[in-house]
Parts: sequence; C-alpha cells; structure tokens
Amino acid sequence: MINGVMFDFSGTLFRIESAERWWASVSAAQGLALSAEELAEGARRLATYGALPGGPVPEVIPAELAEAWEKRDLSEARHRAAYAGLVRAAGSPMAELADALYDRHMTPDAWRPYPDAEPTLRELRRRGLPVAVVSNIGWDLRPVFRAHGLDELVDAYLLSFEFGAQKPDPSIFQAACDRLGLAPGEVLMVGDDRRADAGAAALGCPLHLVDHLPVDQRPAGLGPLLELLG
Repeated sequence: MINGVMFDFSGTLFRIESAERWWASVSAAQGLALSAEELAEGARRLATYGALPGGPVPEVIPAELAEAWEKRDLSEARHRAAYAGLVRAAGSPMAELADALYDRHMTPDAWRPYPDAEPTLRELRRRGLPVAVVSNIGWDLRPVFRAHGLDELVDAYLLSFEFGAQKPDPSIFQAACDRLGLAPGEVLMVGDDRRADAGAAALGCPLHLVDHLPVDQRPAGLGPLLELLG
C-alpha cells in the first residue's frame, strides 16, 4: 500500500522557462539592445551548449568542464562552474553575462509549475499522504515552492547538494523515506528521468514516470498517479 509520495522537481512538478525567454529576460535587464535575430541566435547557442539548467542537455561538454559537469549536483560551486562555463562556451555576448544568466535561472519567475502540480499536491494532502521532493540540484529550490504557494504542501526536501549524494544513488531515496517515516515499499517515486529517478526502485519503491515536456504540452501528466493510489 502506498502511504507517501516522493517527487522530482525539474520536469516533474516544475519546468524551467525556455532558452528564448531566459536569454531575452537577462539581456533586457542588462540593457542590451538586441534584434530579434540576435536574440534567437543567442538562445539557439545557449540551448546547443546545454547552458540552461533544467533545459536541453549539452550536445558536447568542453573538456575543461567535464569534472564539474560530472559532479555538478553535489555542490553549489560545481553547479555554478558547470553551467556558467557552458554559457561562456556559447560565446559572446552571452559569455559576458554568464553570472547574470546563472542567477536568473534560480529565481521563482524562471520556473512554472505544471498545471496539475498544485491540484495533485493538494489532493495528496487531503488524503493525508506525506510528500518529499528529491532533486539532483546545486541550489536551494525552496524559494521557488514558496513563491508559487506549494511549499506548504511539501513535508521534506532532499536536495543532492545538501545531502552529498545524487540520484540514482539509493541513499538519497532512503533518506527521503526516513524523513517521511515510511518504508520504501510504501513510498511512490514520481519523476521524469528514467535513469536517475528509477534508482528508487532499487529500494523497492514503486515508480511512476512522466514526460519532461513544456508546461503547455503536459496539462495532466500527474493525474494517473492519483489513480495508482486508488
């Protein structure tokens, strides 16, 4: 019987803004007067280099960033080094705004909850099922939940940069189950990454996978999990 639920963050409950909106927001804030073509080209290069956390993965990792990328979710410093480094690799004028772009992605305005995230979390709360958020991440996502009114619906956060291990390492899932006071077999893991989130299955957690799609293309991806709970 399922008595609690663990959720991934990016691509599961929330989605990062597009590379186009990301680049346009930062360039405007920094006073750059760019044409539509320049904005589109900058966004394309940023996406190609995988510079937006939560966005497309890099097509190529520059050799000097390989180690930071491999362990990016284990510390704030590594996370910034990896992603700001990818921005710089994308070239000018993005490179000169690497820190501003990195800082932008951590703001609540850069994230949108999926349409069914709040209704699903509220229904779990109504049913008395505790919720944990388990994320591979290099910064504190709690302000995003607070700004969107969802923090009150989460009982525990297990963040890789705080915990010192990242998914699919079973230890982070075990720690989340312990925080919820439940055995792994009682806790459903909901995520979008078929490798990282599936690590919970090694403990015996049931698993429900969703598609990592733009918010407007996935209005009801979380709905089936409520059916699983009966």
